Amino acid sequence: QVQLVESGGGLVQAGGSLRLSCVASGRMFTINTMRWFRQAPGKQRELVAGITSGGITDYAESVTGRFTISRDNAKNTVYLQMNSLKPEDTARYYCYCTALVAGIQSLYWGQGTQVTVSS
Repeated sequence: QVQLVESGGGLVQAGGSLRLSCVASGRMFTINTMRWFRQAPGKQRELVAGITSGGITDYAESVTGRFTISRDNAKNTVYLQMNSLKPEDTARYYCYCTALVAGIQSLYWGQGTQVTVSS
């Protein structure tokens, strides 16, 4: 099993910045792709950004140029630097990863961290 714990959410004014972190822990695992999703009230969960183990990134169009995903493989941690935040970025942000555990590829979710952007 892999546990994902997010942190860094909070309340920020429009135009401000936040940095989210997600740490993966467990025994004998190898993490592959890591992603950030978000879900606003009444809306479906959507992909925000992803990064492969090799560092290849992809972003939702709505955050391109404002958000940056990165990872520290030695620390099993993924980050999401969010700049120029907008009220429409308000959502609960979830960390996701695919990982190889005891030879089995599985996917895991964190509990999420709330981001609220005031206008």
